[in-house]
Amino acid sequence: MKKNKIFIACDSANILKIKKVIKETQNKKVQVGYKFGLEFLNSKSGRNFLSKLKNKIVFADLKIHDIPNTCVSTIKAINDLKIDYLTIHISSGLEALKACKKISGKIKLVGVTTLTSLNNKSLKEIGYSKNINQLVSHQVKLAKKANLDAIVCSAHEVKIVKKFFKKEIITPGIRFNTKTNDQKRVVTPKQAYKNGSDWLVIGRPITKGNIKKNIQSLIAHLNK
Repeated sequence: MKKNKIFIACDSANILKIKKVIKETQNKKVQVGYKFGLEFLNSKSGRNFLSKLKNKIVFADLKIHDIPNTCVSTIKAINDLKIDYLTIHISSGLEALKACKKISGKIKLVGVTTLTSLNNKSLKEIGYSKNINQLVSHQVKLAKKANLDAIVCSAHEVKIVKKFFKKEIITPGIRFNTKTNDQKRVVTPKQAYKNGSDWLVIGRPITKGNIKKNIQSLIAHLNK
C-alpha cells in the first residue's frame, strides 16, 4: 500500500527541539521528510546541523527570490549540503527559474506559487489584478516552462495546478481543525490528499505538544 508523504516543518532554531522532532516522528505508517525554513537555515547552528544529517529526506525551504545570478549563486553555495528539495519563488521570473534548474543537479527544484498566508484581499493590497486562481494558473504554466520538479501551492488550488503540471505537488497550510493561525487558505490532511496533493507540509499540529501522540492522531485521521 502506498504511504502518505509528509514533510514535518522544523520551524525552530533550537537544535535540541529539532532533534526531538526528528526522533519522535519516526514511524512506518507514513513517509516522513523534514522541512527546514529560513529561521533554521539562518540560525548559527542550523547549517552545521544540516550538514551532518544523514538518511533523511531534506526539504530546504529557502524560497529563493532574487535576480538570476544571485539565485544560481545561492544554490551553488548550499551544494555541500544533502538537500533533496529546494524552493524558489516562481515570481523570480522565467530566466531565474531556468538558470537554477540548469545547475540544480539532483536537487528537486520546487516552485512556490502564492503563499498560503495570502488571500484575494492581500493580493489586491500588493498590487496584483489577478485573483488567486488566475495567478496560480499563470505561475504554474511558468514553472512547467522552466521544467521545475515540483510545485508548492495551497490544497485549494491543487486541482487547478494538476491541469497544467503533472509532477509533484507539495501542500502547506494543513490543519487538523479550523484553527488557521497565520494561514488563510487551510485544509485538513485528508482533504488535501483527496484534492491530489503528493506531499503535505505540517508544522505546529505535529510539533506542538505531544509529538508522538500528534503523529498517531494524524494517522488515525487519515485512516478514518
